[in-house]
Amino acid sequence: MQVNDRRTLRNRDVSFTVMGLGCAQMGSLYRWTSYQESLGAFDAAWAAGIRYFDTAPFYGYTRSERRLGTMLTEHERSDYVLSTKVGRIMVPDATVGPEEDAYARPLPFRPVYDYSYDAILKSFEASQQRLGVLQPDILYVHDIGRMTHGERHEHYWTQLTKGGGFKALGELRAAGQIKAVGLGVNEWQAVWDAMDEFDIDAAMLAGRYTLIEQDSLKMLDRAHKEGVGIVVAGAFNSGLLAGNRKFNYADAPTELLARVAEVEAACAAEGVSMQAAALNFPLLHPAVVTVVSGARNAEQMVANVAWMQEDIPSALWTALKDKGVIAADAPIGA
Repeated sequence: MQVNDRRTLRNRDVSFTVMGLGCAQMGSLYRWTSYQESLGAFDAAWAAGIRYFDTAPFYGYTRSERRLGTMLTEHERSDYVLSTKVGRIMVPDATVGPEEDAYARPLPFRPVYDYSYDAILKSFEASQQRLGVLQPDILYVHDIGRMTHGERHEHYWTQLTKGGGFKALGELRAAGQIKAVGLGVNEWQAVWDAMDEFDIDAAMLAGRYTLIEQDSLKMLDRAHKEGVGIVVAGAFNSGLLAGNRKFNYADAPTELLARVAEVEAACAAEGVSMQAAALNFPLLHPAVVTVVSGARNAEQMVANVAWMQEDIPSALWTALKDKGVIAADAPIGA
């Protein structure tokens, strides 16, 4: 797989490179990241042929959008695909601390959840100004779901449905201000529910379709049937498939560590790095249009590209399916 190979949404004129750059780390996720480090990651991605970039107002409390917009607008608008997100209004707040929501040195704009009609339009306009891009290609509804919002889920879901959030997205799409709309979530069930409510075009799903977690398979199968493109993020499952012992940002349970050991052994037997297998596996499903990977600096980006472009024998997927690591009905190619 070459990172500049292309896949296109079935129902919209959006063409993705099969690897994208996720820009949460431009917002200094987990630790301070300088502008020069972020620029290094961006330049390495661009040099490799990557042309899909994803950000959100939440990342660094608007820092990621500001940084990415500065970088992207050095290039011709027709040369890249850009997605950002709605669902939080960023409110000026002098009490924002030195670390908030795992972002180091966030900017003084506090996120407030709001998925209503007016909030979607307000968030979109603010993103246009921060990015310096009038027409981002994709708008994702960010972080909605029962696990995310708990007892407040119905309130926010009603904002999105009866309160006109989806209507606002539809109007922006119909007016040509964006090309595609969808969800950017950690919960596949939210994507399923959204497909019942509105004609979404794509969904960014983080950490839920990976080498060690495929409970979302029935949603991906439905998405493929209905022409909804799946953008896979978090293919390393918080780094567990990249060599650390974390899963969903916490210490991994014993049973998952045992599964990762099986993946490592199977990869070693075929001479493949586990990271390469993790990045390539989601693309075996026909619903998946791209895999988005974060990088803090040029070195990390170069490593990600090299992993994506490793040759992976089909025998690896067969071995992992035989071990039960890959679900019996998950596609693994010819």
